[in-house]
Amino acid sequence: MIRSELVQKIASENSDLRLDEVERIVDTFFDSIVDQLASGGRVELRGFGAFSTRSRESRTGRNPRTGAAVDVKAKNVPYFKPGKEMRERLNG
Repeated sequence: MIRSELVQKIASENSDLRLDEVERIVDTFFDSIVDQLASGGRVELRGFGAFSTRSRESRTGRNPRTGAAVDVKAKNVPYFKPGKEMRERLNG
């Protein structure tokens, strides 16, 4: 499912909301998650899962095309851990 499909699904299930209102809600939801992660926080949605960040240290990588060594800087990457209910629905 892509973002536009999510917006359409929410709009179809909530006929009292206009499409632009649903888009604004979805944007606000995702922006809030990104803002929280960018500030070093964590977002937990009970039954769904938890979003957090993990640190990756700097390292030497390889350019796959040329094989040349490339320095890769340290960075934070997003991480998602599914909740118990999601794992049970996927594997049950």
